[in-house]
This record gives sequence, C-alpha cells and structure tokens, in this order.
Amino acid sequence: MDTFIKLQDIALNMHLEPAEETNLNPAPEVAPCGQVIPAAPSKSPRSTQAKQEALGISHAVMPGGKTMPLLKTLLTSACERNCFYCPFRAGRTYRRHTFQPEEMAKAFMQMYRAGMVEGLFLSSGIIKGSVATQDRLLETAEILRHKYQFKGYLHLKVMPGAEEAQLRHAMTLANRLSVNLEAPNDKRLALLAPRKEFFTELLTPLQIIEQIRQNEPAHLGWNGRWPSTVTQFVVGAVGETDVEILSTTEYLTKQLHLQRAYFSPFSPLENTPLENQPAENPMRKVRLYQVSFLFRDYGFDLEEMPFDPQGNLPLDIDPKLAWAQANLQHDPVELNRAAPEELLRVPGIGPKSSETIVKARRHGRLQELDHLRQLGIATKRLAPYVLLDGKRPSFQLPLKI
Repeated sequence: MDTFIKLQDIALNMHLEPAEETNLNPAPEVAPCGQVIPAAPSKSPRSTQAKQEALGISHAVMPGGKTMPLLKTLLTSACERNCFYCPFRAGRTYRRHTFQPEEMAKAFMQMYRAGMVEGLFLSSGIIKGSVATQDRLLETAEILRHKYQFKGYLHLKVMPGAEEAQLRHAMTLANRLSVNLEAPNDKRLALLAPRKEFFTELLTPLQIIEQIRQNEPAHLGWNGRWPSTVTQFVVGAVGETDVEILSTTEYLTKQLHLQRAYFSPFSPLENTPLENQPAENPMRKVRLYQVSFLFRDYGFDLEEMPFDPQGNLPLDIDPKLAWAQANLQHDPVELNRAAPEELLRVPGIGPKSSETIVKARRHGRLQELDHLRQLGIATKRLAPYVLLDGKRPSFQLPLKI
C-alpha cells in the first residue's frame, strides 16, 4: 500500500495524542494568569493546511517558542493491548497499517526535504511485546539520525515497560521522550487500561530517565542535551477527580521535572468498552492545564488549589484568581517590595511581567497603574490584589472567566 495512504489512515485518530500543538483544546486556551490566549493563525493556505492535516502534520510549538510543522504518526496502528478508550485497541474493527523502520524514516525524510515538515513525533501500537516495539522505534530513530543525518526535532514515545538500556539509547537520539500514564494511579488505570501496570511499566521509566538526567553528564544526550519528558492523562473516563490527577502531576513536575503533562478530555469511540460513557467537558482540561502551569512556573502547591468537596476544580473561575480572591483581597501585594515569587501569585502577573516589575523598581517607585501599562503590563486583573506605594489603585472587580 502507498506510504502516504497509510499515513492518512493513521492520522484520522492522531488528534487524540497531543504533542506540542498550539491548539490543544476546543475550549479557549487560558493562561495561568487567567487571560485567554487566541489561537495562532496558520501561515499556510487552507488547501495546503488541509493536506498537511490529512497526513498527520500539525503546527507545533517547541519549548523555546518556535513553531514548526510536526508529523505525528505511528510505526504501527496494530496493537495487542486492549486499552478501553483507545481507537487502536486490540479487537476493534479498524484497518491497521505497519511501517518498517526504513520505510518510515524514508517517508519522513521525503517530507522533510520537500519542506512539508521539520520534526517528527513517533509512537506505536505494541506488537510482539513492548521491548520489541521499542527496538523498532529506536531503529527508526537511528536511521534518521545516522543514515539520513537528520538533525531536527524528534519526539519518541517510550513503550510501557521499556528496558533501562532502551531508555538510555532513546536519550541519545531524541529531543523529547513521552511516557503516557493515562491515569493518575493504579486503581484508575485498571479501569482504563487493564493490561498496563502503573508503577512498573509507566512510572518507573520516567523515574529512571530523571535519575540519568540528574546523575550523568548531559553531553551524552542528543546534541549535548538530555531530552525533556512529558506525559498524558485521559480525563473523565473512569471517575478520577482533579485532586487525583493533580497530585500525580505535582509529583511529576516537581520531583521528576517533566516539561508538562497533557490532559485529553475523554471522548467516546464506537466499538470500545467505554463507547456509552459521556464525553468530558473540555473546560475541565483548561483548568487542569492552568494548575499544572501554576505548579511548574508559579510556585503553587496542590494544597493551595480551590478544590470543591468532591475533589474537583470549579469550572467557572480560573484557579489562580480563586486563590487570590481568598488570600489577597484583604492582604494585597505591594509591588514595590514584593519578592518575585510573591509577584507571581498576583492574577495577571506571569514570569515575564514579574521580571519587568523587578527591573523597573531599580529606577524608581511604581505609584500608578499607568506606570505598569507603560511597561507593557495589563492591569485589569491585578488591580484588586496589589498596592502601589502603599495605596490601592482604583479598579472595577473582574468578571469570572
């Protein structure tokens, strides 16, 4: 079968596998500071964009902010595991395709040389066991890096239960590695993917990767750097609470230094055990992302989040704003004296604006909201929670979003 037909068939379900995309959710993307982030307009003509999407090419944002066309695909869509939510699960009626490592590498390089893609996200269904599947992924990466001398971005999936030697090998080839936990703990995983082992197959590889990053020199990694790591959770399929998801996310972020967690709202698929389950509210994903960024970039802890008695976040207000309403309304932050970590607690202030305020204070006191606006800092959200030279600025109460 034609290589590009196989890619098109696989691409039909690759939107379920988030990987660096700019547009991760149908609900508006909302930053941790509470501001809505507009989707970046595509620079490609619509016909070109449609052709790219049909092959599994998405416009991805790299950790440094660079946007690139990224091919997301699988080495095989056949799988011997029976994860209840997955379109590629064993036993589901679905046309399967398999690439040999050389075939995949060659197809990618054709697209790369044609200017269609700049990077590759490569995953796989599991056939003949996780170790054999990981070997085929590694062989594909080896061909790209060494035979075709591809120097660009490569995101490799780590198969459940991959061996330590395979993890080390992958760390010398990839810019990013991902291990999808899917669920926040072993109890929930048993309801979602009963043939996967939460601790031994999924969490342990992430722990091993972090141990290597901490204890061995980075020059051993690809291009002199160890790869970043990410994971994914399926949200809303098996009754897990936000507390469960975010307690695991906090551990991954603060202890294993994952770059980020992805949250995929459950959407039922025909001919799967969960096909009659309702789809999850996409706004739940937005709130989970906000809290994960608060952990990673803003110094917040799980205990500070505004969970309801059932252990879930409110959907009608962003978590940072909820925290500020409870903690800063009667104890505002003096912008002329606050430490950077205190500034980050204020709605509307992120890492960049916190740094801008600290630099501006070296040249004089901040006394009015206009001083902040002149620095390029939006003031609508922060005004109720700050002091400027000992005085509260005038403001209107912000709306919940």
